[in-house]
Amino acid sequence: MVASRAPLPDLDALDPQELKALIVSQHELIVSRDGEIEHLKLLIAKLQRMRFGRSSEKLDRQIEQLELRLEALQQNDAEKVAALPEPLASAERRARPARRPLPAHLPREVRTYPPKQEACPDCGGKLKHLGEDVSEMLEIESIRFKVIRQVRPKMACAGCDRIVQAEAPSRPIARGVAGPGLLAHVLVSKFGDHLPLYRQSEIYARQGVELDRSTLVDWVGGTSQLFEPLVEALRRHVMAAQKLHADDTPVPVLAPGNGKTKTGRLWTYVRDDRPAGDQTPPAVWFAYTPDRKGEHPQAHLSKFEGTLQADAYAGFEQIYETGRIQEAACWAHVRRKFYDIQVAHKSPVAAEALERIGTLYTVESDINGRSPEERREIRNTRSRPLLGSLKQWLEETLVKLSKKSDTAMAVRYALGRWEALMRYCDDGHLEIDNNAAERALRAVALGRKNYLFAGSDRGGESAASIYSLIGTAKLNGIDPESYLRNVLSRIAEHPINRIEELLPWNLAEELRTAAQAHSPRQPGLPMTLTPTM
Repeated sequence: MVASRAPLPDLDALDPQELKALIVSQHELIVSRDGEIEHLKLLIAKLQRMRFGRSSEKLDRQIEQLELRLEALQQNDAEKVAALPEPLASAERRARPARRPLPAHLPREVRTYPPKQEACPDCGGKLKHLGEDVSEMLEIESIRFKVIRQVRPKMACAGCDRIVQAEAPSRPIARGVAGPGLLAHVLVSKFGDHLPLYRQSEIYARQGVELDRSTLVDWVGGTSQLFEPLVEALRRHVMAAQKLHADDTPVPVLAPGNGKTKTGRLWTYVRDDRPAGDQTPPAVWFAYTPDRKGEHPQAHLSKFEGTLQADAYAGFEQIYETGRIQEAACWAHVRRKFYDIQVAHKSPVAAEALERIGTLYTVESDINGRSPEERREIRNTRSRPLLGSLKQWLEETLVKLSKKSDTAMAVRYALGRWEALMRYCDDGHLEIDNNAAERALRAVALGRKNYLFAGSDRGGESAASIYSLIGTAKLNGIDPESYLRNVLSRIAEHPINRIEELLPWNLAEELRTAAQAHSPRQPGLPMTLTPTM
């Protein structure tokens, strides 16, 4: 809540000393607020850097609360500045950091405001152009619905009465009223921006378009069926990698008949070799299962051969036993265990462990994007000695700890997986952690907070398909909504044996060209309007 604001005294009634004191006090108050705001920004940035992959819920809540406090302080500060007399307010605004220029790629709409006078107001002389003052204002246009009326004239032959007519254009959903753009917007709003369908329905109603939630649900289900062959092609691309990141997260699912929820799982498998200098398109494939049995990842990975970077989930153990897949453990998981102990107990052992692990990440930041050969060589030169020292310290520390302590458990977790934790040093294609998979699951975690549960197992499968396409588009730097609009406009008639042509990276150049062609004017170029006075 913003504190109530005391009214300013009558400035005309103040003597110079009182007025000076008032100005100084107001300035000191704002400087103090600015200092607290900057402190909060630094604290938030520090906490965000401390998160390695999927952080604890406690840390997430702490960051959220700090963000809310920062927002409240900035709002309060802005209101106080606005209430100052104009000379003071202008001075305070000028003292703040320079505002970023508005993006150059945005189209410019130029509105020219000529003087009301057509002649000199003093002598009646003719006015000539002397110069101009130019300023810019950022604006947004709300969603604009339109109806595309498809007209197919019938033509009859004058000689034989033969009637000809164009075939009806295909629709993404048979007999559906939603166009590709609307369907793409609904999907990205729900699975990319975490906006539940009932809220979307309310937003559309404010624009005079009544779309029941049940209708939106049907659209989501219908599009997910259309996407099935495309998602299968995406899965094949992911599983063709030599190294995969894997993880899973719980998803509450509405159990049929009793109105309660059960716990399903969303599994993610990420192919992304860009940190090792590989230009193969990155991709993520999601899969839904009604439970967390080990048979599910075994089925998902039945054709995969290579290295799996994952956590210590027991269901992966049988996969590693075959020898077809090697395990590469995650240092972020090791670090997180010590971090939780440090937050709870201020443990010196945990603090030292965090510092030692941090040096390993420093090496990784230096070699990001280099070739696998360079990465392996540098890791052997710089990281391997650090790892050897760390293992020795952990072993020596363990004998001094209570066997049942949290710190001892964290140490045993690391030592028990040491071979798998060392594997990244032997292969420059591997990463130090499994953060690629954890990043992919963040969208699921955010969405889960907003729409709480999936409606059914089928709903979980639909979500997995759409998360796969949206996540892969983002990994390739493609706007998900533009991508899905393009796919939905053609997938119904696209040859199934050429479905790979619709994968995000294969449409990237076409999407860029289409964006330029459909723009009413080139980005950054002005369209001039002269308002009537």
